[in-house]
Amino acid sequence: MRLGMTLGVAALAVVLATGAHAQDKQQLAFVVNAASDFWKLAEAGVSAAQAELPDYELQFRYPAQGTAALQNALMDDLVAAGTDAIMISSADPKNSIDAFNRIAAQIPLFTTDSDAPESDRIAYLGSSNTDAGVQAGEIALEAMPEGGKCMGFVGFLGADNAVERIAGFRQAVEGSGIELVDVRGDDVDFARARSNVDDVLAAMPDVNCMVGFYSYNPPKIYEALQAAGKLGEITVIAFDEDPITLGAVREGSFAGTVVQDPYQWGYQGMHLMADYLEGDTSGVPEDGLIIVPTKVIDQSNVDAFEAELKARIGG
Repeated sequence: MRLGMTLGVAALAVVLATGAHAQDKQQLAFVVNAASDFWKLAEAGVSAAQAELPDYELQFRYPAQGTAALQNALMDDLVAAGTDAIMISSADPKNSIDAFNRIAAQIPLFTTDSDAPESDRIAYLGSSNTDAGVQAGEIALEAMPEGGKCMGFVGFLGADNAVERIAGFRQAVEGSGIELVDVRGDDVDFARARSNVDDVLAAMPDVNCMVGFYSYNPPKIYEALQAAGKLGEITVIAFDEDPITLGAVREGSFAGTVVQDPYQWGYQGMHLMADYLEGDTSGVPEDGLIIVPTKVIDQSNVDAFEAELKARIGG
């Protein structure tokens, strides 16, 4: 009886010690703006960082829906659960300043993908969305030397990443005869994203160019054009690296796509936050902007790019 009690106490001590060790690990969280395949690469980057940061517990979190309210509630929950630093792609940064500042007053807060420079976030790590928009405009210039009318499609019209991409595109095509006549938002509702394209095809026959500014918009454009028998008749400029988008670039249905590097956002972001918690702030520049370059993918480099993607996410 005494031996059993001794073993029980020993086992309890091991459990308590293990639990205490787990609680000793600092927790870092990467919070995205919506459930989308785009974020798989960022998640792979976080997983790669986890292997190099064994003293930290890294989390990759999707909100229940792509709304600022649910994102901000998720951050509150993470802080309450003991998370030590957060990196977030905000669905609506302009209307989340108070929430961001509340979080930043408690733990280090960083942004990615869509910045909130007016908040108390420490730094932004991600693309220059203005530069990416310019690159998309340059694809249009090469594909439509005689000009044309473009319609844009995007998730959150008010998000900084959308605003900056649209502005960069317009900057690149200014005075060229190419016009971005309007941009339709869908609030990351995939059915609405498709119906937006269908509506334009039915109501605006003079539109001969479409720009998908978020990762899922180009595949919805592809679906709609395929259903309407208009693949190849309308110039399409894409963003990001959805498999449908890359396939369309390969077959020549899309003129090209501007790709970001969300893998590095996840990988570098985790290391940046870990360093910051350890007192190393050398990775934070004075302007608070850590830019990961974007690049153009067309038929000449799409195969090599896709091979790189598959290697990063294990096929």
